[in-house]
Amino acid sequence: MGFPVMKESFDVIRLKNQADRRLRAGHLWIYSNEVDVAQTPLKNFQSGQQVRVETSRGKTIGLAYLNPHNLICGRLFSRDIKYALDKSLLVHRLNIALSLRNSITDKPFYRLVYGDSDFLPGLVVDRFGDYLVVQIATEGMELVKGDIVAALVQVLRPKGILIKNDSRIRATDGLPEYVEVAYGEMPEQVLMEENGVRFHVPVFNGQKTGWFYDHRASRARLKSYVKDLRVLDVFSYIGGWGVQAASFGAESVTCIDSSEFALDLVEDNALLNDVRDKVGTIQGSAFDAMKMLIDEGERFDLVIIDPPAFIPKRKDSKKGEQAYRRANELAMRLVSKNGYLVSGSCSMHLKRDTLVDLLRASSRHLDRDLQIVEQGGQSFDHPVHPAIPETDYLKAVFARLLPAS
Repeated sequence: MGFPVMKESFDVIRLKNQADRRLRAGHLWIYSNEVDVAQTPLKNFQSGQQVRVETSRGKTIGLAYLNPHNLICGRLFSRDIKYALDKSLLVHRLNIALSLRNSITDKPFYRLVYGDSDFLPGLVVDRFGDYLVVQIATEGMELVKGDIVAALVQVLRPKGILIKNDSRIRATDGLPEYVEVAYGEMPEQVLMEENGVRFHVPVFNGQKTGWFYDHRASRARLKSYVKDLRVLDVFSYIGGWGVQAASFGAESVTCIDSSEFALDLVEDNALLNDVRDKVGTIQGSAFDAMKMLIDEGERFDLVIIDPPAFIPKRKDSKKGEQAYRRANELAMRLVSKNGYLVSGSCSMHLKRDTLVDLLRASSRHLDRDLQIVEQGGQSFDHPVHPAIPETDYLKAVFARLLPAS
């Protein structure tokens, strides 16, 4: 794992009394109000700097990198102070992450690194066969970008690595947005497979890394529901749910998205899987499109609604919950008698119980009975860090809607 680094090589931040308990319980984040700034002023440190973290009594906890200007001012990356965040440590952590994925699937399509849960805070890597898409959210990781690329090349020997640093979250660390090919050659679209269904994924111009691996398991469950059904996929993006539903035997699938670019790829991906004749598209606001379909008297046997995060920050909870309620109620109006609703949420600030309660309230408002048939969460390539509840963010509720009796 590299050459030992002398303890004195790192400047020290010291925590307040009792502020180490959460870190000792497994958490990786250090909040600015936990630092003893009288002894170790945060203003004395550079953003991204690697430091040794000590308790109030001077006992070492591990190594972290800092952003002194953030509420989350530090992220622990190692409990062993012999190892700095460098290529050697990155290779070690990548091999551990790879071993988990390889133990579960023989297909090279997955999230290889899921930040804190893979003990690489601030780093996301999605694998599309021979191509990798990297997202860096923090300056601590940005400063070792060259080591990240070198470690990925050593571990996976990819044909191309794309750095997709166009997320607004980077502004939190004062980082610029950019997209660049960091290694080899990268096509505009990559070919990948999920649940036996193939997709062209737009890695340069798509959302996030181009694909959302997190709902893989729930999309696989569609196979048990959709045969010979009329399906509506709301917020479809490039057809992750809808094209799989068509491939699993749905009679017809209608995909709604505001992006013409995304819907062109829905059609392309439907053609790729020989289901183009089953798949139609509607471009426009999801809310407006659902209202239009309701007014036209349309009904579907199964409606999927998987919106973007309506609650990006905790302060947005009330407004976001109202948006989830409104979206799901419109979707329910389009579900036929005894039909199904699949409701997804990627908002970590929306608790599973809250989503269920919103669905219950919406169904009662429409005078329909709701049966929750099963629930899903994120897949194996998005492991949950048990000390960091924010890593457990994904929800999918499969429900049947019945006439009130």
